[in-house]
Amino acid sequence: MYKQIDSNKFRTSLLIFVFIIFVIGVGYILSWYFNNQLILVIAVIVALVQSLVSYYYSDSIALAVSGAQEVARKEPFLELHRLVENLSITAGLPKPRIYLINDSAPNAFATGRDPQHAALAVTTGLMDKLNKTELEGVVAHEMSHIGNYDIRLMTVVVVLVGVVALLSDFFMRWTWFGGGRRNNDSNSEGGGQLQAIILIVAIVLAILAPIIATMIQLAISRKREFLADASGALLTRYPEGLASALEKISKDREPLEVANKATAHLYISSPFKDKDDEGGRGWLAGMFETHPPVEERVKRLREMISK
Repeated sequence: MYKQIDSNKFRTSLLIFVFIIFVIGVGYILSWYFNNQLILVIAVIVALVQSLVSYYYSDSIALAVSGAQEVARKEPFLELHRLVENLSITAGLPKPRIYLINDSAPNAFATGRDPQHAALAVTTGLMDKLNKTELEGVVAHEMSHIGNYDIRLMTVVVVLVGVVALLSDFFMRWTWFGGGRRNNDSNSEGGGQLQAIILIVAIVLAILAPIIATMIQLAISRKREFLADASGALLTRYPEGLASALEKISKDREPLEVANKATAHLYISSPFKDKDDEGGRGWLAGMFETHPPVEERVKRLREMISK
């Protein structure tokens, strides 16, 4: 667990560093190609500002996008607050802020840059459709994400993956329309060849960058779910509670209306419900899943009981 925490902290720093280098690199190429140093200045500013925003405000962005509202420690949410308090004490973590998403689909997620600035969001459907031990299993799972620093890594990813996609599209459009390109290059055969090469590179970046970023995002998300399941089960000492909760959530066919592709990986179970969820997917489709199969997660939890 401690290795996972250190790994998540390192990955977050590495992700932000690579993002900064990527944006500045794109800005440098564009500034050279269009002979305009202002583009490089703008790229540096965007890289630094967006990295700071993703680190300090990505949790607020995720909560706002999900339509989550903070709930006070009073009825009808007093029991939820007590449950979170008890698990926070058991885990040795500060109590996270508690938010409610007004949606009848059962689901939940945790977010924040560290345990001291964490938030836990649950849907009204989760409160209505799970019993106390199942709800405790879900909260313990999300508390494990907080304790493992998964929340920092994945909330930063929410912002940065979207920015990579936007920058790639921006890069391709500027190169395609070619406004303001270098005159000395455009007046020679060699310059024309260079422009063609840059155009090809731009198209490849525009197509591959968001795909690769998304695949990294999803691969990290799938791996962390197994660890949070195990950590959550150890926290409650009752794996069956979480196993039963996952089965109920996955069998509920109502999609979560407030979820989108940017935030889907944050939830305890995929918020999208369609016929493909029933199984039968190939390995390629599985690479683009936000979560590992529920059947596999439940199997591992129940193996903990037998051992």
